Amino acid sequence: MHFPSKLIEEAVNEISKLPGIGKKTALRLALHLLKRDESQSMMLADAIVRMRTETKHCRKCHNISDDEYCQICLSPKRDQSIICVVEDTRDVLAIENTAQYRGLYHVLGGIISPLNGIGPNDLHIESLTKRIREDQEINEVILALSPTMEGDTTAFYLQKKLKEFPVKISTIARGIPIGGDLEYADEVTLGRSILSRINYE
Repeated sequence: MHFPSKLIEEAVNEISKLPGIGKKTALRLALHLLKRDESQSMMLADAIVRMRTETKHCRKCHNISDDEYCQICLSPKRDQSIICVVEDTRDVLAIENTAQYRGLYHVLGGIISPLNGIGPNDLHIESLTKRIREDQEINEVILALSPTMEGDTTAFYLQKKLKEFPVKISTIARGIPIGGDLEYADEVTLGRSILSRINYE
């Protein structure tokens, strides 16, 4: 691809590193920013820098947060007796968009995947068991992991780890296609899966 400017080429190269954006889309975005008022580009750049430097992870559930504890963990309106275990923040957003779940979350930060060198110690599993051990109010843990081989392996591992605690362990109903990712499920299917969760055996 021929570029009229080295600066445009550099911008396109960086933008095209984002997921789902090819060189043509990156060029279109770069040219759009170039046409707009300079203040808009500066606001975008500032928002990205602040997001990167100021974003935290909740000390309790590991969800993305602006402060030490996220708004979900701090909300008195949430059901404190249920924890929904998910792979990452995208899954929290997907479940929240269904408006069918009012409990808390625990973000693992990934799933067990030996092929990718990710083991149980690389995930936020110990902090999950600590939460359950220290909070007597928790009586159910929902394993809301994508129904892939890695997701099932992680769920099986968690089920074994949590057996020692007097909590109900459930998993979302298989309304989610086998081999699919939770974040791409439609809201109706995901909402029904949460509502019709079943015991994990």
